[in-house]
Amino acid sequence: MTAAAATAVEPTTAVEPAASGEATDVDRLNTAVEAAQAAFEKGRTADPATRSGWLEAVAAGLERDATELVDIARRETHLGGPRLEGELKRTVFQLRLFADEIRRGDHFDATIDHADPAWGMGPRPDLRRYNVPLGVVGVFGASNFPFAFSVMGGDSASALAAGCAVVHKAHDAHRELASRTAETVAAALDAAGAPPGLFAVVTGRQAGEALVDHPLVKAIGFTGSTAGGRALFNRAAARPQPIPFFGELGGINAVFVTRSAWAARRQEILTGFAGSFTLGMGQFCTKPGLLFVPAGHAADAGAELRKALAEFAPSQLLSQRLHGGYVDAVRALREAEGVDVLVEGDFAEAPAPTVLHTTADAVRKEPDILRQEMFGPASLVVEYGDESQLAGLAELLEGQLTTTLQAEEDDDVTELAARLSDISGRVLWNGWPTGVTVSYAQHHGGPYPAATSSTTSVGTAAIRRFLRPVAYQSFPAARLPEPLQDSNPWGVPQRVDGVWHHPTAAGRSPEAGRL
Repeated sequence: MTAAAATAVEPTTAVEPAASGEATDVDRLNTAVEAAQAAFEKGRTADPATRSGWLEAVAAGLERDATELVDIARRETHLGGPRLEGELKRTVFQLRLFADEIRRGDHFDATIDHADPAWGMGPRPDLRRYNVPLGVVGVFGASNFPFAFSVMGGDSASALAAGCAVVHKAHDAHRELASRTAETVAAALDAAGAPPGLFAVVTGRQAGEALVDHPLVKAIGFTGSTAGGRALFNRAAARPQPIPFFGELGGINAVFVTRSAWAARRQEILTGFAGSFTLGMGQFCTKPGLLFVPAGHAADAGAELRKALAEFAPSQLLSQRLHGGYVDAVRALREAEGVDVLVEGDFAEAPAPTVLHTTADAVRKEPDILRQEMFGPASLVVEYGDESQLAGLAELLEGQLTTTLQAEEDDDVTELAARLSDISGRVLWNGWPTGVTVSYAQHHGGPYPAATSSTTSVGTAAIRRFLRPVAYQSFPAARLPEPLQDSNPWGVPQRVDGVWHHPTAAGRSPEAGRL
């Protein structure tokens, strides 16, 4: 840690002594939140070009320090270099995509209704509405994505893009990386002229709980387990002034295979399934944890999966704690009535993949079989008798981040697809859910317990979580915020008397932000 980064208030970020194992006490947490509030007040009116410049500076800093950051991440997480390099590249791309998004100004949703004495329900006053940032946002980093969902991951990046200040609670699984990443963010924001205190990192459970409780904190972003997320969600709701809790809690991510798809592409489907549920040692929140297939082919499916997994090289899970949870989850599910082993794995330090097997009859008797997440390289195959059963089986599922249809073009899956859209944030056709691109139309969320809100934590729409609308009625023109002025000095899109106007910003590339 640099001397500048160790100072709690003066630099743009407060970086706590993560590498040493020392946790942030409540007094230092309060100092960080108060500094973040002061920074928010100073920076909330920054124009889009200035704010986007802050994000681009952070992206450039992460690129500059990439080699060192990846090396630290490899030591702390057991993840491979190519995976981490790709994740850091995604993080940099996301920051630049968000910078381009806020430069355009769509997130303001600036809407102007001029006074109209002839309005249909009576004279209308001058009304103008736009979105404003919430304030200080607390962000909890994830263990399984040390870059993409951690210190400067999606929650932190989208909150900064919205105009908020961020206090990030580092995940204990990679404290040294969190500290070093925060130093990079600090240097970049300082050099770009951002207000001191705009971003801070704290560590430890006590600091995390105090962060949720702090009256200056106006929202929480969380990526992690259902149990941990629900506990913090309840805590946020129990505050004297409850705040929004944007939690992404994971899911089972069921895949449904029709009879015709099974007949036409069984080997292809099983090979894709094997690759997807073991990707990243099964530690993706979008890992397919359920595969529904036609009955009568269990033995053949097991043989195909063993063949597909023959060359798989296992590695250590992210932490001993996660390894223990994985072992407990797999053992509990394989001991459930009606469940047996299709592909025998193991619980070694680097565990070989396990595939369990059950039937539609068994899960109808005990639906909890479908709700057991095994966070690691394991999944469950469910045999069904008749395709007409699939919509009913889908109704047994809880909320999902994703569901997938493996089907042929002429399959009648209308009812099933409708049920899947009811319980999922993203529905895939003939694909696999692992791999969540950062884009404009992406949605990463879903009904509880996949998430605690109807918003997305991935893609440009994630920015709007940390905004709220404010309307101004009959304000003098000179006192209106820039996005609501008729002169539109920031050149943002405006809906004026019901009609959208989209000015073209000088020098903007039409290719900016594309993958």
